[in-house]
Amino acid sequence: MQILTLVLILLASLFFIGVINQTKSFVSGRKSPNPWQPLKDWWRLARKSSIYSRDTSFIFQIAPTISFASILCAILVIPFDNHKGLLSFEGDFVFFAYILATGKFFLILGALDTGSSFEGMGANREALYSLLVEPALFILLGSLAMVTDHSSFYDIFTAMHFNTSVSFLIGGLSAYVLVQVAMIENSRLPIDDPKTHLELTMVHEVMVLDHSGFDLAMLQYANALKFSMYGMLIFNFLHNIELWLPFKILMYFGVQYVFAVLIGLLESFRARAAMQRNPEVIFVLTAMSILIFFGALILMNKFSI
Repeated sequence: MQILTLVLILLASLFFIGVINQTKSFVSGRKSPNPWQPLKDWWRLARKSSIYSRDTSFIFQIAPTISFASILCAILVIPFDNHKGLLSFEGDFVFFAYILATGKFFLILGALDTGSSFEGMGANREALYSLLVEPALFILLGSLAMVTDHSSFYDIFTAMHFNTSVSFLIGGLSAYVLVQVAMIENSRLPIDDPKTHLELTMVHEVMVLDHSGFDLAMLQYANALKFSMYGMLIFNFLHNIELWLPFKILMYFGVQYVFAVLIGLLESFRARAAMQRNPEVIFVLTAMSILIFFGALILMNKFSI
């Protein structure tokens, strides 16, 4: 049953982007696309061969595979209900953060390997935003580890109990920070716009301009996997609700659907931030994570109000 997390995230990722697109279409008054259209697009790309420039090296060729594999490895440490992740161990939340960073590192190297000034610009921005959002994620996970006295995802979520106003506040803020981190890590609004075609404001899209075929399919599907992965982390805040396993699985898909609708609504009613304001937007998440840290101190009776 340890592989259950991977199976559920893989299934949720198949409809996640489609639900986002449907929500945005509904809000804007347009006809909704087929929710399975992204899956069809990935399959169409996966059947095509990848084309590589003579100016690129093997780094460019292996970057999409390493990026995709890093996400799969990160998923393997996430638990579901009373089932540990396949790679669950003490300190796995540190492994989770840095295995994702490894995939991002190779993706950035692949963009730089093309020698394109545009892709280098996008890689620079991607590296900066990932660097700025890392403290927020670590302070959040470190605070949860401190208040539960555990350092693995399974033990953290198993030991978490929401029975006071401070604990509910920590849970709500943690879910919000995870949603915003997912938006930034997947290059969505307000940091980036996946629909833009202006090279001067593109971030992730300009990094993958030279990828094609199967490699491009992996990169596009990787975004859906990352969204579903963060959705599983958010679902684990509901871990202590006692339900029969099939009901828990239905609840999980419900949470993922609501998560996708929420992202569609957020992207429908928010504008893209000015490029120079993006660091400020990301720093707000760090400030919220610090609030979670102080909340953890209050729960541990090490800080009084």
